[in-house]
Amino acid sequence: MDNITINEERVGFLFDLDGVLIDSEREYTRIWGEINHAFPTGISNLPIIIKGMTLVEIIDRYFSSPTYRVEVPKMLSALENKMKYEWTKGAKELLSDIQEKDLPAVLVTSSNEEKMSHLRDELPEAVTYFSEIVTGDRVSHSKPHPEGYLLGASLMGCNPRRCVVFEDSLQGVKAGRAAGAFVIGVAGTLSEDTIAPYADMIVHSLEEISLKSVITELSKR
Repeated sequence: MDNITINEERVGFLFDLDGVLIDSEREYTRIWGEINHAFPTGISNLPIIIKGMTLVEIIDRYFSSPTYRVEVPKMLSALENKMKYEWTKGAKELLSDIQEKDLPAVLVTSSNEEKMSHLRDELPEAVTYFSEIVTGDRVSHSKPHPEGYLLGASLMGCNPRRCVVFEDSLQGVKAGRAAGAFVIGVAGTLSEDTIAPYADMIVHSLEEISLKSVITELSKR
């Protein structure tokens, strides 16, 4: 499977981080619930609404007062620094398989560089599976805008239509679809029914992924 191409176009893999590779979505729901309690927005389901957004966009939309702009990032940083990161089921094995086959992979996350620094401390091997990391600091528009995934595909030298996107959030699957990629929705953070309209394939765990089957489906496009 080395150097896979479809119609002479290279195949690439684009991964979201939280909820796809790292089992952190429950923690983020709790964290943003605490922040929303300390700095009320009046939106009860805020932790769900903001999934996939960059911190800048979250602040601009929901915490725009001068005080909130200062205090919310501080509280978020303090809570994030206490988080322990663990792989989701099948994530490390899938990334290892992709790497062993010398296939290109890029991480596309709404997280900022401070969060990535903490990830490197907790799981230093995580970043070694990717040729590039597209953080929220590198794009002007957060998901569901396709900018992040289009940039990731470009960095791999791949046509977005020959890329596979792994996502768990509604904003994320919409971004992958808008980029023209083959979208694999990972149900769990949200229900299968919620993300299915924007996904080409649904799994409940990356353990279910067969690279050969994914490439076969991708070649049918």
